[in-house]
Amino acid sequence: MPLDTNSSTSPFILVGIPDLETTHSWMGLLFCSMYVSALLGNCMILLIVWLDRTLHEPMFYFLCMLGVIDLVMPTSIVPKMLGIFWVKSREIGWKACFIQMFFVHSATAAESGLLLAMAFDRYVAICHPLRYSTILTWKTVAQIGLAILLGAILFMTPLTWMLQRLPYCASKVIAHSYCEHIAVSKLACTDSTASRFYSMVGSTLIVGTVIVFIAVSYGKILKTVLSRTEKEARVKAFSTCSSHICVMLLYFLPGMVSMYLQTFHHRVAPHTLVLLADFYLTIPSMLNPIIYSLRTKQVREALLKAFSPKKDPV
Repeated sequence: MPLDTNSSTSPFILVGIPDLETTHSWMGLLFCSMYVSALLGNCMILLIVWLDRTLHEPMFYFLCMLGVIDLVMPTSIVPKMLGIFWVKSREIGWKACFIQMFFVHSATAAESGLLLAMAFDRYVAICHPLRYSTILTWKTVAQIGLAILLGAILFMTPLTWMLQRLPYCASKVIAHSYCEHIAVSKLACTDSTASRFYSMVGSTLIVGTVIVFIAVSYGKILKTVLSRTEKEARVKAFSTCSSHICVMLLYFLPGMVSMYLQTFHHRVAPHTLVLLADFYLTIPSMLNPIIYSLRTKQVREALLKAFSPKKDPV
C-alpha cells in the first residue's frame, strides 16, 4: 500500500458496523435511546447528590465520579456514530480521531479503577462500620479520585503517542464505528506490534488487578454478612453484591473479549467485534445509574423528596 505523504492532515474514514450497513438506521435508534437514557440517568444522579446534603458521603461521591465517567464515555463515541448511521458522516479528522481514542480508553481505564474504589467503600462500610468515617474522609476520597484520573491519563498517553507517530497508508478506512486503538493500529504501514503489546499487557494488568481486589473485597463482605444472624441483612447484601458483580461482568468481559479477539483471532465476523466494543461502552453507562444508585434506598428517598409536590403550610 502506498504511504500517505500528507498523513498529518488527512482524515480517517469510519465504516460504522461492517457488513451491517443496511441496519445502520435501526442501530442508530438503538444507540440513541441508550445514550439518552445514560444522559438522563447520570445527570439525575449528579443533580440529586448535589441538591441533597444527606447524600454528601464517600459512597455518593464515588457514584458522582462514576456518573461523570458514564457521561464522558458514551459522549465520546455515540454522537459520531449517529452521524455515521443517519447522515453518512464517516470522516473524522486526524487529530479528532486520536482525541476520541484518548478520551474513550482513558474513561474505560478510569471506570475500572473507580469500580474498585466503590468495592473498597462497601468493604469498609460493611466490615468496619465504626471506622468508616475515619478511613474514608473527604481528603481520602479526593486523593483516590485524583489517583484514578492520573492513572488513566498515564496509561493512555504513551499509547496515543505511539500510534500518532506511526506512518499510515493512503487508505485510512477504519473498520469500526469509532477510533478504537487496535483498529487504527492495523492501518499503519509499519510494524505496530509495540503499541498492541503495550495495550494488551496494560489492559490485562489493570483489569486483572481490579478483578482480584474486587473479588477479595466482596468475598470479605459476604463472609461478614454470613456471620450475622439477621436474615434481612444477608438478603440485602447478597442482592447488592450480585447486582454489582453482574454490572462488572457486563463491563469487563465484553471489553477484554473484544480486545483479545481483535489481537489474536481473525476469523470472527468484523461486525461481531464492533458491536461487542460498542455495547460495552454504552450499556454499562445506561445501567449504572439503576444498579448503583436507584436501587439505593437513600437515593430513592432523595428522588421522591425532590420530585414530590411540596405541601403548602396550613
